[in-house]
Amino acid sequence: MEKNKHKSVQKQRRAYRTRNRQRAAGTRPRLSVFRSARHIAAQIIDDNAHRTLAAATTHGKKAEVKTGGNIAGARAIGKKIAELALAKGIKQVAFDRGPYKYHGRIKALADAAREAGLEF
Repeated sequence: MEKNKHKSVQKQRRAYRTRNRQRAAGTRPRLSVFRSARHIAAQIIDDNAHRTLAAATTHGKKAEVKTGGNIAGARAIGKKIAELALAKGIKQVAFDRGPYKYHGRIKALADAAREAGLEF
């Protein structure tokens, strides 16, 4: 029990570290990524107004992409979130990887978003 509690605390600390660096850097909206074992989701958040500007996911009835949480799904979500952002006039974002390493699905999502026109 104690080991699992320690792991979750470490995960929270990693996420806070990445977010605090972005908040100190500027006022860009934040592209936040959530990764589970089966799915991946991304949302663009305006921290000043405390609201979500755009979101894309592979999970649920309103899923934009039904490919799942693999690398192909991550690329599709990256492309979709970039399209939604550009449609709302958002070109620059700060990439929030949360507690996850910049590797694999997270990197694929980021690369696809860059290729589709987002700058970060």
